[in-house]
Order: sequence, then structure tokens, then C-alpha cells
Amino acid sequence: MRDIVVTLIVFGSLPFIVARPYIGVLMWTWLGTMNPHRLTWGFAHDLPFAAIVAVTTLIGLVFSKDRVRVPWTPLTVVWLCFVLWMNVTTLFALVPADAYPEWSRAMKVQLFAFLSAGLLRTKGRLNAFLLIIAASLAFFGVKGGIFSVVTGGMYRVWGPEGSFIDGNNAIGLALVMALPVMWYLRGEARSKWIRRGALAAMVLSSLAVLTTQSRGAVLAIAGMAAMLWWKGKEKVPLAFGLAIVVPLVLTFMPDEWWARMQTISSYQQDTSALGRINAWWFAFHLSLDHPIVGGGFEAFNPELFLKYAPNPLDFHDAHSIYFQVLGEQGYVGLVLFIALGLAVVRTGGWIERQAARIPDMSWAARAAAMIQVGLVGYAVGGAFLGLAYFDLVYHMIAAMVILRALVEERVAELKNPQAVSSAAAAGANGRSGPVGVTAGGGSRRRQLRQAAAKLPAQGR
Repeated sequence: MRDIVVTLIVFGSLPFIVARPYIGVLMWTWLGTMNPHRLTWGFAHDLPFAAIVAVTTLIGLVFSKDRVRVPWTPLTVVWLCFVLWMNVTTLFALVPADAYPEWSRAMKVQLFAFLSAGLLRTKGRLNAFLLIIAASLAFFGVKGGIFSVVTGGMYRVWGPEGSFIDGNNAIGLALVMALPVMWYLRGEARSKWIRRGALAAMVLSSLAVLTTQSRGAVLAIAGMAAMLWWKGKEKVPLAFGLAIVVPLVLTFMPDEWWARMQTISSYQQDTSALGRINAWWFAFHLSLDHPIVGGGFEAFNPELFLKYAPNPLDFHDAHSIYFQVLGEQGYVGLVLFIALGLAVVRTGGWIERQAARIPDMSWAARAAAMIQVGLVGYAVGGAFLGLAYFDLVYHMIAAMVILRALVEERVAELKNPQAVSSAAAAGANGRSGPVGVTAGGGSRRRQLRQAAAKLPAQGR
């Protein structure tokens, strides 16, 4: 039955995707984030749904009126440079047979992330994009949280098989990144029942993060909570709430969970932690021989471990986004990767400052703040997980690009009083004006004038 439902949804969406390619981006995001076909047991399990949707989306771009308009900002320039550099390093990959499949996967992720930034440039489309991401991950968070309550937290929570988030570490980090997005969407909801449901999903997802027993995810959620507190306006109530809720949740965790968490401080006796450190030294030694281009995708290879790892027989994956990029993309790639993160932070800060001065753009400030919170969780937890090319990260970067474009458009609109007056006059005559200018609203014009007055003098 599941096979039939998923197949009908995907194939039923194809005509709409041809007419409106942005729907294809949303569908591709759903398939890549939730992997619903991996929850089936029949013919749909291995069908290439994502490839079918991708091809249909590209066909739609040829025949529809939708045009891809990626905003060119410092963030998108750094992002594009990092993507191009991954192509360069692949040409010099030390293990080409393994590198090219991973390169293909990474480029598909990047292509649709850029398409997201270029096609979802309205508030409605952006919120739909974020809702699909949050709901897809909340499905596993709610399911995992309920499973944890029923079993007393005795067993680990895992992600969907054959996806970026199939492991306990990966699903834990993905849920950490999704929690702030859920919080933003909760604030956008008008129905109190939807807000309560979103809050329940966040609580269960937080519990699921803990019961993944992923030490990296636990550190990530701690970093995210600190960032959320710093970004929040009501710091004392939030701190008071965390002081009550966190101990209650931790008392629920079984002895096995506590034993695993204690290995964070006693890593010298933990074979898993020592294996990760061995992989990190491998990346460092490899980068000494190949400092510019690294080893290319899938450089963390048993054969290369024999040459570069301190313990060549203890093979481990990268288990760190930073050492993964260093080993596979070299120092140039690592600099671009870190610069990309800093560019996201700066872009988010700009959005918050500008949107705070505009009455009807406060939602953009909240969205930018929550995306930053989620990416801080990724930066902390990713130090212990090899998810440098995780699609969710680049979805969130695309969302930040869209937010900046929307805020820039509104700022430009407010800086041009004549355009605002013309739009208001057009509205009074029954014609539609620029985005966000309603027909014939005197109070609306006053709000725009007040917002324009709050903008920096050099921008007016």
C-alpha cells in the first residue's frame, strides 16, 4: 500500500512540475529529506524517484515561464566557488572509481540547492520549502520520540536506510538542525492547535536526538540551545525553562545512555573515539602531501589509510566535516568551506538588522535567526560527524540567500518613495503594485513611510 501511495504522489506531481518547476524543487526536497520510498517494502523501494523528478523539473524549466534568478551576493559567490573547487579536486582524485559517484551525488545536491535559491523567491514558496524540510524530519523525530518513551530509551533511534541520515549520528544532527526551523514555523502558524502540535513535535524530536545516543548530536543540541538563548529576546524565561526541562529529560535516560555520554571526557579509553582521532590524523597527513587539492571525494579509503594513518589498520570515515573537507578538498577547500559558514552568519546578521526596521519583514528576521541557530548546531555537531556535503545544510544556505533577496527588494522599495507612491496609486485604481504593497491602503502607506524613516541615512 505504501508503495502505491508514494508512487501516485510522485507521478501525479509530474504534470504540475512541468508547468511550475518550483514544485519539482519542493518534491525533490521531500524525496531527499524524508526518503519516503525507503519506508516501503515493495517495488517503490528502489525506484529512482528523485531522478525522475529532477529530469521533469529541468524539462519544466525549458517550457514554463518560471526563470531561475539566483541572487548574486557575497554568500552565493563563496558558495559557487566552493562548488567549483569540488569539481577541480575531483579531477585529481586519488581514488577516481570511488570519487566520481560521490561527486555526482554532491553535484545533484548543489544543483537543486541553487535551483531552490533561484525559484523559491517568495515568502509563500520559501515557507513551503522550510515546512517540507521540517515536516520530513519531524516525522522521524516524532516517531523516534514515541519509540523512546515506549521503550524507556533503551534502544537507539536510526534514520531511513540508504539516505544521508541513515545512521544514528546523522539523524541526530539532522533533527538538531530542524528544531529551530520548526520553532520558526510554529510562530508563523495561526491556529493554536498547529502551534501546539509543532511544540509537541519539537519535544519528541529533542527526545529522539538524545536517544540516538550520538555524542556529536548531544554536543550539537547544547550548542544550538546556547545560540537560541543568545538570539532570543526573553533570555531569563528561556534559561529558567531549560533549567527545569533539561534535568527532567535527563533523568529519563537509561544507564546505557549515561555510560556512552561519559566517554566524551574519557575518550582515551574509547575505541570509537580513538578511531576518529586516527582518521583526523590521516586527513592531516594526507593534506601534507596534497595541500592544494586534497585527495578528492572518498579519499578516506582503506588503501590510503595504509600510507597516511598513524594506525593503518583502524580504518574510519572522516567523522568530522572539517577534516573531511581538509582530506578531500585540501586547504583551499577547507578555507572556502569555513568562509561559506562565515558568509552565512554575516548574511543572517544583515537580514536581522534590516528586517527589524521594516514592520512586515519581521518574519524574515526570525527565519534568518533560526537558520543561523540550526547551522550553529551543524557547526558544533559536524565537528564529530562526516556530513560535509549533507543536503540539508545547503537547503538552509539557499533559504538564507532567498531571505536576503526578499529583504533587499523591500529595502530598495522603501528607499524609492516615488515607486511606493506609484504602487499605492496603482492599487487605488484596482491594479496590483510591487510585492507587499496592498491596494489603496492609507495605513499601509504610513507604515512604509515610517519604515523608510528607520532605514540608515546612507541608504535613503
